[in-house]
Amino acid sequence: MTPEAFVATLEEGNRALLDALAGKSAAGETPGAMGVAQLLKVALKNELEATELAALWLCDTPEIDARLALARQCGDEAKHYRWIEERLAALGVDLTGFDPSASGPSPLLTHLRSLRTTVERAAAGQFTREAIAVARNEVFAAFCDERGDAETAALYRERIQPDEQHHHQLGRRLLLKYALTDEAQQAARAAARTTLRIADEVQELARLKAGMCRLPGC
Repeated sequence: MTPEAFVATLEEGNRALLDALAGKSAAGETPGAMGVAQLLKVALKNELEATELAALWLCDTPEIDARLALARQCGDEAKHYRWIEERLAALGVDLTGFDPSASGPSPLLTHLRSLRTTVERAAAGQFTREAIAVARNEVFAAFCDERGDAETAALYRERIQPDEQHHHQLGRRLLLKYALTDEAQQAARAAARTTLRIADEVQELARLKAGMCRLPGC
């Protein structure tokens, strides 16, 4: 399969699963006590893990263009963390002593850390995980609108989402360049599918255990 055909097929397969993931998130009913601020605190962990992952991969990725893409992403995710911190401060939330990583790495981070090749990382991290973030961020922005928080909705739609979409496109470009063989394509497809499966399982677990839905990011 040509790289172009592979990426088109991967995106088509991802789309159905992404739509289902977003639909499950939007279908849930967040408890009244679980407001925008509480979900933003969860988002801090997502952004911190995304920053750390890009930095980790940057250290041992051999291809220069992939390393530069990861460097860009690392800076963006750290920037998102700061923006969310600022928004929480504006909402009156005191983050003194708050450590978003205190509960340990998420199952998704554990999976992504295990990936070793550039095509697997591009497929699972940038191409798929960032697409999940885009889908869930839109659900979260709509939730913010419902709760009357237009500023947080605008933060996601106007500042965070363009970066996440750019990261997804970086993944696309890397796959077009490096997913050249059947073996590479099979590895990339498996990494992407596992990423979607884990994201779905984690989202469902959060809904069942804590009543948490409409969560931003991934």
